[in-house]
Amino acid sequence: MTAERATRYGGGGDPAGNEGAAGPRGGGGAPAGIEGAAGPRGGGGLDALDHGILKVLHRDPRAAFADVATVVGAHERTVARRLERMTADGRVAFVAALIPEYQYEGVTAEVAVRCAPGRVHEVALTLAALEETRSVEVATGALDVFVELHAPGHDALLTLVDTVIGRLDGVVDIHSALVLRLLLTASDWAPYDDEPTDVRRHAIEGTALPEPPVVDELDRRLVELLRRDARMSTTRLARELSVGETTARRRLARLTESHVLHLRLHADPAVLGYPVEARFRLGVPHRELDPAVRLLAREPALRHLVVTSGGTSLLGYSSHRDTREFQEFAARVFARLEGLTSTETALLMRTYKRAGFTAVGG
Repeated sequence: MTAERATRYGGGGDPAGNEGAAGPRGGGGAPAGIEGAAGPRGGGGLDALDHGILKVLHRDPRAAFADVATVVGAHERTVARRLERMTADGRVAFVAALIPEYQYEGVTAEVAVRCAPGRVHEVALTLAALEETRSVEVATGALDVFVELHAPGHDALLTLVDTVIGRLDGVVDIHSALVLRLLLTASDWAPYDDEPTDVRRHAIEGTALPEPPVVDELDRRLVELLRRDARMSTTRLARELSVGETTARRRLARLTESHVLHLRLHADPAVLGYPVEARFRLGVPHRELDPAVRLLAREPALRHLVVTSGGTSLLGYSSHRDTREFQEFAARVFARLEGLTSTETALLMRTYKRAGFTAVGG
């Protein structure tokens, strides 16, 4: 792999050999999770075998232990023990959730909660405990707690921001922006892969995602079971749903092949060798917005990107091996954005909640 490929996804076209999330690629032999410029390097106390296991499960979270063992060249029991250890201590988890933005359900907001000195930690813990919050973090800069939250509608959002968050002790100001378009999520951050996800490919090419499938009550029950145990066998899923195994398998395939269900391996970037996380807001004129999105989507370091209301139209997050890598990323990428009117960057200092998971020890 060339150095260019290590820093950017190629443009356009149909990348050859991309199998997406349907199953593992590659054959047996030694684990291949941490070598090369683009792959993760040591982090979170994981060794090469751990990374090899996570590489397979990143591509297919429901891969059987036997299949994982074949790819990494280890015994099936060893794979099971390694994964159990990583999940037991909270370094790794599995996420299964329907994405309401892709189903046009409710409203999502990015909220900056300004705190009085000495109250940031207390406020962040309280916000992380709210069911409506997806992520809660504190970054360099002002004494703000950054929150992503989802509400059923605008009235519910106003109540949550003003009546609930606004009345917390230690909160001195609040700024909110609505998410107008969800472009990339953590599911599109692929530290183990050279090819973009289908969602990222659409963002790179500037094309619309396919219309989402209709999700019915049976689908939602299925997702709830997966939320409890993302690796639950198809046989057990069918039994819990009181349907045939063929029906359960077909429903699961339909959801996993669409972008409305995120079924993925979850790990903090630091665990995978990317301890530096950046948050940035960019002011981009409307006429330059689509080119900016396409350019940013090419960057593998980008793990979240949304278009928001307000004076700065793009909000993104990126993950890096060290601060030097982030500085090089920012200097190279932001300099190429046409018409950029403002740039605000910050490095995350502590994450209290991520993808709905409250951080261990937060």
